[in-house]
Amino acid sequence: MKSAKPWDIFCRVVDNYGDIGVCWRLAADLAARGRQVRLWVDDPRPLSWMAPGALDGCWPGVVRVMPWEQSRDAGLLARLEPAEVWIEGFGCEIAAEFLEHRFYAAQSHPARLAAPPVWINLEYLSAESFVERAHGLPSPVMAGPAKGHTRYFFYPGFTTRTGGLLREPDLTARQTSFDRGAWLASHGIPWQGEQLVALFCYEQAALADLLAMLRRGPAPTRLLVTAGRATAAMAGLPGIVALDQGAQTRAASGVLSTTFLPHLTQIDFDHLLWSSDLNFVRGEDSLVRAVWAGKPFVWQIYPQHDAAHHAKLQTFLQAVEAPQSWWRFHQVWNGIVQEAPEQPDLSVWGKAALQARERLIQQDDLTTRLLRFVESRQRRPDSTPQKS
Repeated sequence: MKSAKPWDIFCRVVDNYGDIGVCWRLAADLAARGRQVRLWVDDPRPLSWMAPGALDGCWPGVVRVMPWEQSRDAGLLARLEPAEVWIEGFGCEIAAEFLEHRFYAAQSHPARLAAPPVWINLEYLSAESFVERAHGLPSPVMAGPAKGHTRYFFYPGFTTRTGGLLREPDLTARQTSFDRGAWLASHGIPWQGEQLVALFCYEQAALADLLAMLRRGPAPTRLLVTAGRATAAMAGLPGIVALDQGAQTRAASGVLSTTFLPHLTQIDFDHLLWSSDLNFVRGEDSLVRAVWAGKPFVWQIYPQHDAAHHAKLQTFLQAVEAPQSWWRFHQVWNGIVQEAPEQPDLSVWGKAALQARERLIQQDDLTTRLLRFVESRQRRPDSTPQKS
């Protein structure tokens, strides 16, 4: 299914860039597959380093970044071609003025709206069982300018009965041709064959214990610390000097060396994960990229006050068939178990990570399933939705 009509993706940046990261990857993937995409976002600044050129309209394919406040501008909306698909990222709500323009204007100018858009609520990633039950379900709008219309839940997930995981069609080919040494050298990382550990994390108590574990060896290790909260978390720890954001500052302690990285593009973040022997990731977007890297990784799940994230972490570890030592390390890293982390068994973890990647890569990716779902809604707008 190809169409000249645009798709609208809506994104509100809450914190930590995960929401804009996922929405941008989806927008870029759709554009690479021939769709025109308008990304309405309330804080586009992270795109300046995530996707250089995006804010200037210089991205391959057709992606237009639109300031969120312009979705309330009736004059602008009147000049824009109506989209055939709306995607609300993570339950952010489309501005009432945008809905009023699309639906109320159509009442007086029916020719402007040949068919209502396929309206999708792109939800958070989870391996929990409810995802299969809720994926694809309709949610009728009961009030407001969109009353009488329907939006659909679209849940990313790890099984064929969910929305799947974001993955570009050329991902495997790019990984196969990737030159680790060349990439490290291009970023000024003085790699001498030591073990590489990527750190993308929130602030947390277990970080000091992790550094102590790495210092003990036995293998020489270089810690590659991402800009932002991971760098901030490192500052002030024993043996770590004060840091400037984005600086290539290096510190060494015994068998542990540390490199502090600048902000990386999404493509270079993937390269970081491909280069490292162990990846510490957080949130949703980086978890999926760690899965595709096929390397041992540790996920720091976003904590919830009612500890609901414990069950979410457990179901994910079950989904990737994590061995016991990998499972235990996750519990320690996420503060579920209060003890010092033990040396990871990278051989065992690596085998499990690669097997999980190979199982999941056999499934259709999220964009493929989304395109199929949209096509089914356009063909059968009044029928029971089909699973993607």
